[in-house]
Amino acid sequence: MLEYAFMQRGLLAGLLLGVVIPLVGMTVVQRRLSMIGDALSHASLAGVAAGLVGGASPIAGAIVACLVGALCIEGTRRALRGQAELAVAVILAVGVGTAGVLSGFISNASSLNSYLFGSILTMSNNEVVTIVAVCVVAAVACAALRRSLFLMSFDERQARTAGVAVEAVNLAFMVVVALVVAVASRTVGSLIVSSMMVVPVACGLQVAHSWRQACALSSLAGVASTALGLVASYYLGLRPGGTIVLVAIGLLLLMFVVRRLSRGA
Repeated sequence: MLEYAFMQRGLLAGLLLGVVIPLVGMTVVQRRLSMIGDALSHASLAGVAAGLVGGASPIAGAIVACLVGALCIEGTRRALRGQAELAVAVILAVGVGTAGVLSGFISNASSLNSYLFGSILTMSNNEVVTIVAVCVVAAVACAALRRSLFLMSFDERQARTAGVAVEAVNLAFMVVVALVVAVASRTVGSLIVSSMMVVPVACGLQVAHSWRQACALSSLAGVASTALGLVASYYLGLRPGGTIVLVAIGLLLLMFVVRRLSRGA
Protein backbone atom coordinates (compact mmCIF):
# COMPACT_ATOMS: atom_id res chain seq x y z
CA MET A 1 0.00 0.00 0.00
CA LEU A 2 2.72 2.48 0.98
CA GLU A 3 4.70 1.94 -2.22
CA TYR A 4 2.28 4.33 -3.92
CA ALA A 5 3.10 8.04 -3.70
CA PHE A 6 -0.58 9.03 -3.42
CA MET A 7 -0.98 6.80 -0.35
CA GLN A 8 2.13 8.31 1.22
CA ARG A 9 0.79 11.83 0.68
CA GLY A 10 -2.65 10.86 1.92
CA LEU A 11 -1.33 9.16 5.04
CA LEU A 12 0.96 12.08 5.91
CA ALA A 13 -1.80 14.66 5.51
CA GLY A 14 -4.38 12.46 7.23
CA LEU A 15 -2.24 11.72 10.28
CA LEU A 16 -1.33 15.38 10.75
CA LEU A 17 -4.96 16.44 10.53
CA GLY A 18 -5.87 13.52 12.79
CA VAL A 19 -3.74 15.15 15.47
CA VAL A 20 -4.71 18.77 14.90
CA ILE A 21 -8.46 18.63 14.20
CA PRO A 22 -9.34 17.01 17.59
CA LEU A 23 -6.82 19.28 19.32
CA VAL A 24 -8.72 22.29 18.03
CA GLY A 25 -12.02 20.49 18.53
CA MET A 26 -11.40 20.08 22.27
CA THR A 27 -11.81 23.81 22.87
CA VAL A 28 -14.71 23.99 20.41
CA VAL A 29 -16.59 21.20 22.20
CA GLN A 30 -15.90 22.52 25.70
CA ARG A 31 -17.20 25.95 24.69
CA ARG A 32 -20.39 24.34 23.34
CA LEU A 33 -19.68 25.49 19.79
CA SER A 34 -19.64 22.04 18.21
CA MET A 35 -21.57 23.31 15.19
CA ILE A 36 -18.83 25.76 14.29
CA GLY A 37 -17.18 23.05 12.21
CA ASP A 38 -20.37 22.70 10.20
CA ALA A 39 -20.66 26.45 9.68
CA LEU A 40 -17.06 26.91 8.54
CA SER A 41 -17.09 23.77 6.42
CA HIS A 42 -20.08 25.13 4.50
CA ALA A 43 -18.30 28.47 4.23
CA SER A 44 -15.29 26.62 2.82
CA LEU A 45 -17.55 24.92 0.29
CA ALA A 46 -18.74 28.35 -0.85
CA GLY A 47 -15.09 29.39 -1.19
CA VAL A 48 -14.30 26.26 -3.20
CA ALA A 49 -17.23 26.96 -5.50
CA ALA A 50 -16.10 30.58 -5.91
CA GLY A 51 -12.59 29.40 -6.76
CA LEU A 52 -13.86 26.93 -9.35
CA VAL A 53 -16.14 29.53 -10.94
CA GLY A 54 -13.43 32.20 -10.99
CA GLY A 55 -10.67 29.88 -12.18
CA ALA A 56 -8.67 30.34 -8.96
CA SER A 57 -7.32 27.76 -6.51
CA PRO A 58 -10.22 26.05 -4.69
CA ILE A 59 -8.14 25.67 -1.53
CA ALA A 60 -7.25 29.37 -1.57
CA GLY A 61 -10.95 30.15 -1.97
CA ALA A 62 -11.78 27.82 0.93
CA ILE A 63 -9.18 29.47 3.17
CA VAL A 64 -10.43 32.99 2.39
CA ALA A 65 -14.07 31.98 2.89
CA CYS A 66 -13.33 30.24 6.19
CA LEU A 67 -11.36 33.22 7.50
CA VAL A 68 -14.18 35.58 6.56
CA GLY A 69 -16.72 33.20 8.12
CA ALA A 70 -14.68 32.89 11.32
CA LEU A 71 -14.35 36.67 11.67
CA CYS A 72 -18.09 37.08 11.06
CA ILE A 73 -18.89 34.45 13.69
CA GLU A 74 -16.67 36.18 16.21
CA GLY A 75 -18.13 39.59 15.38
CA THR A 76 -21.71 38.34 15.58
CA ARG A 77 -20.94 36.49 18.81
CA ARG A 78 -19.68 39.69 20.39
CA ALA A 79 -22.69 41.67 19.17
CA LEU A 80 -25.15 39.04 20.41
CA ARG A 81 -23.83 38.23 23.85
CA GLY A 82 -25.00 34.85 25.13
CA GLN A 83 -26.20 33.78 21.68
CA ALA A 84 -23.06 32.27 20.16
CA GLU A 85 -25.04 29.44 18.56
CA LEU A 86 -27.04 32.02 16.58
CA ALA A 87 -23.83 33.43 15.10
CA VAL A 88 -22.81 29.93 14.00
CA ALA A 89 -26.22 29.27 12.47
CA VAL A 90 -26.16 32.52 10.50
CA ILE A 91 -22.76 31.77 8.93
CA LEU A 92 -23.87 28.21 8.16
CA ALA A 93 -26.91 29.55 6.33
CA VAL A 94 -24.82 32.04 4.36
CA GLY A 95 -22.36 29.31 3.39
CA VAL A 96 -25.07 26.91 2.26
CA GLY A 97 -26.87 29.58 0.26
CA THR A 98 -23.72 30.88 -1.43
CA ALA A 99 -22.43 27.40 -2.27
CA GLY A 100 -25.83 26.45 -3.65
CA VAL A 101 -25.99 29.46 -5.95
CA LEU A 102 -22.39 29.21 -7.17
CA SER A 103 -22.66 25.46 -7.81
CA GLY A 104 -25.01 26.25 -10.68
CA PHE A 105 -22.15 27.98 -12.53
CA ILE A 106 -19.69 25.07 -12.23
CA SER A 107 -19.49 23.04 -15.43
CA ASN A 108 -17.67 20.07 -13.90
CA ALA A 109 -19.70 18.91 -10.90
CA SER A 110 -17.13 16.25 -9.96
CA SER A 111 -14.69 19.00 -8.97
CA LEU A 112 -17.09 20.28 -6.31
CA ASN A 113 -18.06 16.75 -5.24
CA SER A 114 -14.44 15.99 -4.37
CA TYR A 115 -14.65 18.73 -1.73
CA LEU A 116 -18.02 17.58 -0.44
CA PHE A 117 -16.80 14.14 0.63
CA GLY A 118 -13.04 14.64 0.46
CA SER A 119 -10.37 13.40 -1.87
CA ILE A 120 -7.40 12.65 0.33
CA LEU A 121 -5.75 10.31 -2.19
CA THR A 122 -5.66 12.79 -5.08
CA MET A 123 -3.78 15.63 -3.40
CA SER A 124 -0.82 17.27 -5.08
CA ASN A 125 2.53 17.89 -3.39
CA ASN A 126 1.70 21.60 -3.06
CA GLU A 127 -1.57 20.79 -1.29
CA VAL A 128 0.26 18.50 1.13
CA VAL A 129 2.77 21.27 1.86
CA THR A 130 -0.12 23.65 2.60
CA ILE A 131 -1.69 21.11 4.97
CA VAL A 132 1.62 20.52 6.77
CA ALA A 133 2.14 24.28 7.20
CA VAL A 134 -1.38 24.82 8.56
CA CYS A 135 -1.08 21.87 10.95
CA VAL A 136 2.22 23.17 12.34
CA VAL A 137 0.74 26.65 12.85
CA ALA A 138 -2.36 25.19 14.53
CA ALA A 139 -0.37 22.92 16.84
CA VAL A 140 1.97 25.73 17.89
CA ALA A 141 -0.97 28.09 18.49
CA CYS A 142 -2.83 25.53 20.62
CA ALA A 143 0.31 24.86 22.66
CA ALA A 144 1.05 28.56 23.16
CA LEU A 145 -2.54 29.42 24.09
CA ARG A 146 -3.34 26.26 26.07
CA ARG A 147 -3.75 28.01 29.45
CA SER A 148 -5.91 30.77 28.01
CA LEU A 149 -8.06 28.34 26.02
CA PHE A 150 -8.50 26.15 29.09
CA LEU A 151 -9.72 29.04 31.23
CA MET A 152 -11.96 30.44 28.49
CA SER A 153 -13.53 27.05 27.85
CA PHE A 154 -15.18 27.12 31.25
CA ASP A 155 -15.72 30.80 32.04
CA GLU A 156 -14.68 33.78 29.92
CA ARG A 157 -15.30 36.22 32.78
CA GLN A 158 -13.02 34.31 35.10
CA ALA A 159 -10.42 34.06 32.33
CA ARG A 160 -10.55 37.84 31.86
CA THR A 161 -10.13 38.30 35.62
CA ALA A 162 -7.09 36.02 35.48
CA GLY A 163 -5.48 38.34 32.96
CA VAL A 164 -6.35 36.57 29.72
CA ALA A 165 -6.80 38.85 26.70
CA VAL A 166 -10.08 37.15 25.83
CA GLU A 167 -10.88 39.09 22.65
CA ALA A 168 -7.41 38.60 21.17
CA VAL A 169 -7.29 34.90 22.06
CA ASN A 170 -10.79 34.36 20.65
CA LEU A 171 -9.79 36.00 17.39
CA ALA A 172 -6.55 34.03 17.10
CA PHE A 173 -8.31 30.76 17.87
CA MET A 174 -11.06 31.40 15.33
CA VAL A 175 -8.43 32.04 12.66
CA VAL A 176 -6.75 28.73 13.54
CA VAL A 177 -10.05 26.87 13.36
CA ALA A 178 -10.81 28.45 9.99
CA LEU A 179 -7.45 27.41 8.54
CA VAL A 180 -7.79 23.84 9.81
CA VAL A 181 -11.33 23.45 8.47
CA ALA A 182 -10.34 24.92 5.10
CA VAL A 183 -7.52 22.46 4.46
CA ALA A 184 -9.41 19.53 5.99
CA SER A 185 -12.24 20.03 3.50
CA ARG A 186 -9.84 18.82 0.81
CA THR A 187 -9.07 15.60 2.67
CA VAL A 188 -12.08 14.33 4.63
CA GLY A 189 -14.59 16.63 2.92
CA SER A 190 -16.64 19.69 3.82
CA LEU A 191 -19.60 17.59 4.93
CA ILE A 192 -17.47 15.41 7.19
CA VAL A 193 -14.82 17.65 8.76
CA SER A 194 -17.10 18.74 11.61
CA SER A 195 -17.49 15.09 12.61
CA MET A 196 -13.72 14.76 12.97
CA MET A 197 -13.75 17.85 15.16
CA VAL A 198 -16.24 16.29 17.58
CA VAL A 199 -16.17 12.47 17.55
CA PRO A 200 -12.49 11.94 18.52
CA VAL A 201 -12.96 14.54 21.26
CA ALA A 202 -15.94 12.55 22.54
CA CYS A 203 -13.69 9.49 22.60
CA GLY A 204 -11.06 11.26 24.68
CA LEU A 205 -13.58 12.69 27.13
CA GLN A 206 -14.89 9.22 27.96
CA VAL A 207 -11.69 8.08 29.65
CA ALA A 208 -9.63 11.22 30.36
CA HIS A 209 -9.21 12.62 33.86
CA SER A 210 -7.72 15.99 32.97
CA TRP A 211 -7.66 18.57 30.18
CA ARG A 212 -4.18 17.45 29.10
CA GLN A 213 -5.21 13.80 28.99
CA ALA A 214 -8.36 14.66 27.05
CA CYS A 215 -6.36 16.57 24.41
CA ALA A 216 -3.82 13.76 24.07
CA LEU A 217 -6.42 10.98 23.89
CA SER A 218 -8.57 12.94 21.44
CA SER A 219 -5.62 13.40 19.09
CA LEU A 220 -4.73 9.73 19.52
CA ALA A 221 -8.29 8.77 18.56
CA GLY A 222 -8.05 11.08 15.54
CA VAL A 223 -4.79 9.50 14.40
CA ALA A 224 -6.07 5.95 14.96
CA SER A 225 -9.33 6.53 13.10
CA THR A 226 -7.50 8.22 10.21
CA ALA A 227 -4.91 5.45 9.84
CA LEU A 228 -7.45 2.62 10.17
CA GLY A 229 -9.91 4.41 7.90
CA LEU A 230 -7.34 4.89 5.15
CA VAL A 231 -6.24 1.26 5.31
CA ALA A 232 -9.83 0.03 5.26
CA SER A 233 -10.78 2.32 2.39
CA TYR A 234 -7.76 1.15 0.35
CA TYR A 235 -8.42 -2.56 0.72
CA LEU A 236 -12.23 -2.40 0.64
CA GLY A 237 -12.56 0.19 -2.11
CA LEU A 238 -14.46 2.70 0.04
CA ARG A 239 -14.46 6.51 0.12
CA PRO A 240 -11.70 7.53 2.59
CA GLY A 241 -13.50 10.47 4.24
CA GLY A 242 -16.63 8.59 5.18
CA THR A 243 -14.65 5.50 6.22
CA ILE A 244 -12.48 7.56 8.57
CA VAL A 245 -15.55 9.01 10.30
CA LEU A 246 -17.23 5.59 10.64
CA VAL A 247 -14.05 4.20 12.22
CA ALA A 248 -14.07 7.14 14.64
CA ILE A 249 -17.69 6.32 15.53
CA GLY A 250 -16.62 2.72 16.13
CA LEU A 251 -13.89 3.91 18.49
CA LEU A 252 -16.43 6.06 20.34
CA LEU A 253 -18.71 3.07 20.84
CA LEU A 254 -15.71 1.12 22.12
CA MET A 255 -14.95 3.92 24.58
CA PHE A 256 -18.54 3.77 25.84
CA VAL A 257 -18.11 0.05 26.51
CA VAL A 258 -14.74 0.56 28.22
CA ARG A 259 -16.16 3.29 30.45
CA ARG A 260 -19.18 1.19 31.38
CA LEU A 261 -17.01 -1.82 32.22
CA SER A 262 -14.62 0.30 34.28
CA ARG A 263 -17.51 1.66 36.33
CA GLY A 264 -18.91 -1.79 36.88
CA ALA A 265 -15.56 -3.22 38.01
